[in-house]
Amino acid sequence: MSGRDTVYVWVGRDTGGQPDPAAVLLRRASALLLAGARAEVLLTHDRAGRPVVRVDAATGPVELAVSVSRTAGLVVVAARRSGAVGVDVERVRPLPALALARRWFPPAELAWLGDRPEACRTVDFLRLWTAKEAVGKALGQGLRGGGLHRLMPPPGLPLRPVPGVETLRVGHPRLDQGLVLAVAARASTTVDVEVVQRPGHGVTAERSASVERTSLPVVVRGNWSSRCSDRGRL
Repeated sequence: MSGRDTVYVWVGRDTGGQPDPAAVLLRRASALLLAGARAEVLLTHDRAGRPVVRVDAATGPVELAVSVSRTAGLVVVAARRSGAVGVDVERVRPLPALALARRWFPPAELAWLGDRPEACRTVDFLRLWTAKEAVGKALGQGLRGGGLHRLMPPPGLPLRPVPGVETLRVGHPRLDQGLVLAVAARASTTVDVEVVQRPGHGVTAERSASVERTSLPVVVRGNWSSRCSDRGRL
């Protein structure tokens, strides 16, 4: 583990069985970052409603900020020792990016998305959407409460300051083709992101995604393809 302020990300299959894959990854995070026995882990919430993992150590309870996101067949857990964290993941699939942006995004983001290559708009829309979701989780307010219409920084890495929120950063660590991942952290300085486990999670894009497993209001069936960079400014 790095001695720097770091968000650690675990990615695994979500089979829907027991034990809950998210709980398994949360216990793994606590064992690594808090040096606690997995059996002693308690999932609870802080005063803002954000999830935390607590380990009852001999010197008293120790807490670890965590965040969980699920999409079709996939679960992602982010954990951080230094403060609040938020994570969101989406599978890439065809969707009406500009139509959704007109409804949900501020004018600057709509204009930026409209200027992007047509083949990249789905990925770029999902980068902005997952950033908003991750920010809402880090704030403990959810997608709408955290600012669905809040302007996001340009997608990519490193984590970049969110306009209008001095102590909040968000960015997009790369996963395999077919997935968009966003991580947000409450911090006024640089935060690293490290994906510490990706155990064969099966990234092949599916032809449909369960509405129950995504925050997006519209799901469109079909295949996708994209070769898009993180370049571009809002």
